[in-house]
Amino acid sequence: MDADPAAVAALDADPAISVVHEDGAWVMAPAEGADGTGLVFLPGAKVDAIAYAPTFRDLAAAGTTVVIPDLPLRFAILETRDLDDFAAYAPEVDRWAIGGHSLGGVRACQEVSRIPDAALILLASYCAADLSDGGAEVLSISGTNDGLSTPADIDAASNLLPPTAEMVVIDGANHAAFGWYGVQPGDGEATVSREQVAREVSARSRELIAGA
Repeated sequence: MDADPAAVAALDADPAISVVHEDGAWVMAPAEGADGTGLVFLPGAKVDAIAYAPTFRDLAAAGTTVVIPDLPLRFAILETRDLDDFAAYAPEVDRWAIGGHSLGGVRACQEVSRIPDAALILLASYCAADLSDGGAEVLSISGTNDGLSTPADIDAASNLLPPTAEMVVIDGANHAAFGWYGVQPGDGEATVSREQVAREVSARSRELIAGA
């Protein structure tokens, strides 16, 4: 699923951030005021990586560098690079979080399980790995209208997260509301705009990353 070209073009014209495609990843950084925090974000299955850049525009403008890898065949589960490899795209960052949307979040859970000091951000996703006894700071954001990672799915897997995990549910958000790539078969209908979802995601992510 390709990214919305208009949304991507708007980022290129945004003076508050820079968006650069390097070999194997998109890197979005603040034009000024970078504070040493970073987020590696793994796309959902079959979704173009740049489709998530608008979601984290406000996060980057606030000081956090965002690295969104191009995944093999657009499947996070096939990705063999780890957080250290992704961190090489932004060597100035000294405090990392890792996250993902849908299947990308499942892969992010696997990665954070071996890095105890990294924060974890899940968008419309849940873990298969048990992190309940770990010390990771976790933020889970999901939508009431998600037909793919349903509220019941998120709730059923919540016991795999630490008891301190912050669980945020956006009223009216569906699965595709977390990126700029169109609609997905089987998804519910969104009753909230992508822009509203992006503002919530960036604000909540910034709170976690800046305080991690």
